[in-house]
Amino acid sequence: MRHESIVEAIGHTPLVRLRVPAPEGVEVYAKLELANNFAMKDRVARQVVTEARRSGALKPGAPIVESSSGTMALGLALVGTHLGHPVHIVTDPRIDPITLAKLRTLGCEVHVVSAMGDQGWQSARLDLLAELMTGLPGAFWPQQYSNPQNPAAYRGLAEELVADLGTVDVVVGSVGSGGSLCGTSRALLERFPELKVVGVDAVGSVLFGQPDVPTRRQSGLGNSLYPDNIDYRLIDEVHWLSDNEAFAATRALAREQKIFAGNTSGSVYRVLTHLAANAAPGTRLVGIMPDRGDRYVDTVYAAEASVTAGASVTPAAVESEVATEPALVRYGELVHSWSYAEISRRERPLLLFVESNTTGTGMLALTTAVRLGLEPVLFVVDPARYQGLAETGCRVVVCDTDDPQALRKAAEEAAGGREVAGVTTTSEYYLVQAAALAEGLGVAANPASALAACRDKSATRRTLLAHGVRQPRFAEVRDPAEVEAAVAAVGLPCVVKPVDESGSHEVLWCGDVATATEQARKLLAVTRNVRGQASAGTVLVEEFLTGPEFSAEMFWADGEAVCVGITQRTVSELPYFVETGHLFPAVLPAETAAAMAGTARRSLEAVGLNRGPAHVELRLTADGPAVIEINARLAGGMIPELIRPATGIDLLDQQIRAAAGLPLNLTPERERSAGIRFLIADAAGRLAAVEGVERAGAVTGVERITVTAAVGRPVRPVREAYDRLGHVIAVGDGPEQVGAALDAALAELSVVVEPEQQ
Repeated sequence: MRHESIVEAIGHTPLVRLRVPAPEGVEVYAKLELANNFAMKDRVARQVVTEARRSGALKPGAPIVESSSGTMALGLALVGTHLGHPVHIVTDPRIDPITLAKLRTLGCEVHVVSAMGDQGWQSARLDLLAELMTGLPGAFWPQQYSNPQNPAAYRGLAEELVADLGTVDVVVGSVGSGGSLCGTSRALLERFPELKVVGVDAVGSVLFGQPDVPTRRQSGLGNSLYPDNIDYRLIDEVHWLSDNEAFAATRALAREQKIFAGNTSGSVYRVLTHLAANAAPGTRLVGIMPDRGDRYVDTVYAAEASVTAGASVTPAAVESEVATEPALVRYGELVHSWSYAEISRRERPLLLFVESNTTGTGMLALTTAVRLGLEPVLFVVDPARYQGLAETGCRVVVCDTDDPQALRKAAEEAAGGREVAGVTTTSEYYLVQAAALAEGLGVAANPASALAACRDKSATRRTLLAHGVRQPRFAEVRDPAEVEAAVAAVGLPCVVKPVDESGSHEVLWCGDVATATEQARKLLAVTRNVRGQASAGTVLVEEFLTGPEFSAEMFWADGEAVCVGITQRTVSELPYFVETGHLFPAVLPAETAAAMAGTARRSLEAVGLNRGPAHVELRLTADGPAVIEINARLAGGMIPELIRPATGIDLLDQQIRAAAGLPLNLTPERERSAGIRFLIADAAGRLAAVEGVERAGAVTGVERITVTAAVGRPVRPVREAYDRLGHVIAVGDGPEQVGAALDAALAELSVVVEPEQQ
């Protein structure tokens, strides 16, 4: 086949039939993408670069910058330099010398990070990439993990398969960015709706419900992050192979089929042969083989490649230790060796969501459910309330979510007899409704009575009092005329707050009876909350406890309330109680942290919570920890986003697992510190700008800076959480390092406020 350029020669790869043990009539093929000039991702590089040039995102001669440790880097080197673009590749020390030599010889500039980031090598590479982008005006970042042109590049591969075979019954592919398997299978499913799609991952990769192990040795598949290009709804089955199993399979591929390939191809081969041996007569299977083996001469093919560094064991000895058959596991169960899980593409268990957060974790929870092999269904009053809902692809049912009968009827109709794995919500305002729906459907969940005892802060107080859990003195008020007696009972100063709102909303420190009475009058005049629900008509007057504020991040696992950690909280100046910063984990003596965890645990047992997450707010008084509030949900204030880099535990992921009855994993993967400071206005007016973001983002240890407030919006010194304008998150090896990074970042930031025009 004649081509005018090296770029046009990409694709058109051979399809070869493999000789493997299988029932008569079973056909097994390998699509040799390794026969591209460099590897499979030559296709992606051509698609992404040519489309960017066509759209104007990549100007003539402008630089290309990408994070890659292998074949995507080579593809960009091929296409980018051929078309006249400087190519910068950000990689890590795992890059093999052959690839490094190829990149440099092709004219690329290679930037190697020196150490892992908070989420392994990938996050460190992305941090360096961001620095490079700021110094290279007009640079184009292909973003292989989220660029839709990545999976689009594989439509051509699918067309080649159809042209060569006519029909395909099973396609097997490795998963890293998600582009190859999802792009190929999406195109094939248009023609063959009964196609079985099998993904191959590495043990220690997060892609399919497993904890991250950044030290895994396989390359080209697996990930420490969740790429946008994986469409979990396309995949019917996933297999995980350990490093040793993948490497042994790669050597077997060379020995048995004479295909000298990389470990991605070897992993695909191992799964492909297993499926073929168990296939029905007439089944036609295809495995996608991504890259050649020359990059792996010193690793996969070395005598010591598959054993601990320093050991001297032959490949044959290692291969005798690997699994020869996969173990069938439940999706989400922790795996250590070759295992597989079935994910029914057409009849996945349903996870019902009753409303959602309008920001933050709300939409992310829906996509997390899909990643965990579930089909989310969101029940809402008003879909327009949720920005980004359409992009999730989630099924949406409009109904009255505050009417138990209407909600249950809508849920039963939506389920249509299918399995309902669970019911949950990411909105505090709908905890009781979700629990009641679960009870009505016979699905395991927290008792609705326990959720009601947490949502109604006066009920919380009564319950804790009955169980002897330390807390402030309190009095319930339903008429402003009752405030004076309430203050006499609890003392001054006091705190006056609504019993059914969320966070710091309308919570006020009061130094005298008049202020307390006026605050109670204001709160009792409110008949509907921000979600349009009827207000409780009750106000709490509480003793003001002195002492630093903390929160215990709790999670029920195996019948026990586990303390994931204690958060140290910083709040605004009185009379308001707005969180202005957090540090996780808190700097506390071990016995004090244990006392806080114990108090939080007793409070959860008192109200009857027995499932999922809880966020217990505490004050450390002279007499010990006292419970301020129990929130039967994940912490707000971005605290889960501190816990993740500090420990490796993704609490939102665990919440979805708990709701659906999937296995939990609350074991910390690391011990680091993380902190957040919120951006606030010093004066009332309109936001003109937040200056210094780029300089602050360059501070060592700063993970992200987010400005949430739009320029021009009214601002004021904080009275409630909605007054916060953004945040800075930093991560480090200890609290001093984190504090220094946050201080340095805030010194670079300036919130500019214009006074209101008179």
